[in-house]
Parts: sequence; C-alpha cells; structure tokens
Amino acid sequence: MPCPPRFRGYISRGLGGCKRRLWGKSRELVIFRDGVAVVSERQAMQTRLEIRGVEVLKGYLDPKAQEAMVGDIRGVAAAAPLFSPETRFGRKMSVAMTSAGKYGWYTDRSGYRYERRHPSGREWPPIPDSVLAVWRDLVSAERLPDCCLVNFYRDGAKMGLHQDRDEADFSWPVLSVSLGDTARFRIGSVERGGSTEAVWLESGDVCLMGGPARLVHHGIDKVRFGSSSLLSDGGRINLTLRVVD
Repeated sequence: MPCPPRFRGYISRGLGGCKRRLWGKSRELVIFRDGVAVVSERQAMQTRLEIRGVEVLKGYLDPKAQEAMVGDIRGVAAAAPLFSPETRFGRKMSVAMTSAGKYGWYTDRSGYRYERRHPSGREWPPIPDSVLAVWRDLVSAERLPDCCLVNFYRDGAKMGLHQDRDEADFSWPVLSVSLGDTARFRIGSVERGGSTEAVWLESGDVCLMGGPARLVHHGIDKVRFGSSSLLSDGGRINLTLRVVD
C-alpha cells in the first residue's frame, strides 16, 4: 500500500514505510509498513494530549536521549554563544537564545526576522543530528527544518503570548522540544485575546503546532526552577524547529 500524500506535515516517509496520525478512540500513532498498520511499543506507551489543536507528546525523549541532546546543544552554544536580544519595542528579553541551521531567529528594534549569521558575524552551526531525528520521526524525512531556535530560561524567565509567523510557508508545523525544568505552556487562539488553556511541559516532552493550530498564540508564563536535575545549575532549554522558506 503506497504512503498517502503529506497533509500539513503530519504524514512523513521514513525507512521502511510511512507514518500517519490517526486520532481515533485509541489516540495512537499508527505506523504503516508494507501496507500493514503497526504501532510501536514506545509510542504506544506515551501520553498524547491535544489542546486547541496543539499536540503534546509527553515523555517522547527518555532520560538518556535528553542528556545526549543537551550535550549537542552545549556544542551549538559553544559555536554560537547565547545572547539576550531586545524586542522591537526596546525591551530586553528575559530568555537567552541562540540558533542552529541555515537561519537563526533574531530580534532588535528593527523587528523580528531570520538572519544567516550570529550577532558575532559567524554562521550558525548545523542543527545536531539528535534534534533532526525528532523532526524526521514526527514531521518529515524529506524536508528538514531551516532553523533550530534555542531558548534558555533561567530562574524567572518567561515568554509572552506570541505567534510564530515570520516564516514563508505555514503548511509546515512548528516542533518544540522541552529539556530541563518544568514549564507552564499557555495556549490561546489564532486571534489575539480571549481565553487560554495551559499544560505543564516536562523534560523530554515534544509539542507540534500545525494545521489550524499553526498560528495560535502561545507562551511560557512560569518555570518551576530546579524541578529537573537534567541541567546541573537548573533552568530550561526549549528547542523550536521551523521551516523558514
């Protein structure tokens, strides 16, 4: 049985077959191989939530995978050091950030945009394979992300409600990976204002915002500093993968 066409990033072709999300009563990820539907044991054990169209895969990365990914991100930060940018309104952001990939996300008084180089003038380092593996598994093995934004939340850092809309093609989802301290992820609507809902994201959780939820407002309004032992000095790393152009 051939793989069905990709629908807004939720169907991907991989080694040995293709994967498609079927949200039936079982709410399981169905994997098609040679025309036979199977469910991987690891995926079946995970808890999946859907909040306003945003998919949350609880415990997607096990502790060993989290440690390996943190090591890779330290390598990114060594090549492209963390910095604290200003918003277009001139306010200093409470998170520190850097990027990997073809582009890095950047902001200053000139506005929000993607840049090909770190503020130091150096090119951004490549996206680590451990991070790309998550995208390949959940989104696509054919079209890889152009940017991996790395946000580091120290004690007291937050991220206000915002949309990810600096990209050219909204048909590709935004994928984010949580590492370190637990954080409260708040989700609103596509339109600004109105009611919101929230979920606590723990280390190893992965979120997907695609389809009608691609442009929902979202943010981090609280971090439980010291709630995870993954980072020796505490804090939270969030990785955001996006197709830019």
